[in-house]
Amino acid sequence: MPTINSVLGPLDTANLGYTLAHEHVMASSAGIQATFPEFLDRKGTLEKAVADLTLAYQEGVRTIVDVTTMDLGRDIRLLEEVSRRTGVQIIAATGIWRDIPRVFWAARPDQVADLFVREIEEGIEGTGIKAGIIKVANDQGGVTPQGEIILRAAARASKRTGAPITTHTWSPERVGEQQVRVFEEEGLDLNRVYIGHSNDTRDLDYLYGLLGKGVWVGLDRYPGGRAAGTPNWEQRTETAMELIDAGYGHRIMLSHDWSVTLSIVSQEQQEERRRYNPDGYLFIKRRVEPRLVELGISRVAVSRINTENPQRFFEGKK
Repeated sequence: MPTINSVLGPLDTANLGYTLAHEHVMASSAGIQATFPEFLDRKGTLEKAVADLTLAYQEGVRTIVDVTTMDLGRDIRLLEEVSRRTGVQIIAATGIWRDIPRVFWAARPDQVADLFVREIEEGIEGTGIKAGIIKVANDQGGVTPQGEIILRAAARASKRTGAPITTHTWSPERVGEQQVRVFEEEGLDLNRVYIGHSNDTRDLDYLYGLLGKGVWVGLDRYPGGRAAGTPNWEQRTETAMELIDAGYGHRIMLSHDWSVTLSIVSQEQQEERRRYNPDGYLFIKRRVEPRLVELGISRVAVSRINTENPQRFFEGKK
């Protein structure tokens, strides 16, 4: 039986169950917790995460992919405890988000790839807890020279370990296309790539182009609509419906990009996020999936998106 690394050890892919493929528990910045622990309410985050994910488990969520990297303040012991206390299986990430450490700016991709490989094969920060996925990020303005180093490192680490890659993009500028070009140059099997935040746009030609390349597409910003000019949740759901109707229901996944604590924005902004999405990790189950059924997608087809698709993605199946 194929397995994937979870924070509690190897997990049979057949036991993933209902999976949210792009989420966070706590996001901050590298080194803050060790140097200025009073700046973060770790205990409060832990208890809120346990409450929220216990509720999510009760409503059918079985696995989340926590794509918090070291530059986003990854706390691997926090994820371990949350998983143990809630029953929700958590897959942790290696890789680098947008805050690329300055020491990597002049590094060779192979040097950085070695670090990702170690976190997948040996464990994270001496804990023995192994990453199950590689996270990379490129945002407005596209792939920078520093970002390209990380993309190439991720591709090489993926080829060495078999771990899949998940990306943060800015789809209004079609940044996913730039990421795919680098992965193609590295000879990476694009079936191991998940292009995230792809529902920040309604540009179906862009999305069809990505899917035609053979990647997976993450419709993983829900409710969305808070960034100027980006679709609201109903429009995002119509995009999902259109992709399903076009025959791509087997290549997409739905998720939120939610986090219990998002310390990279102000306290006021965090409160606004909670008011905007009081359902947290359950918005898709409570709002999006019923809406897809209303739009004419069968319940069976809807149920496969976050159950069968994540399993096939982690197993490397098309």
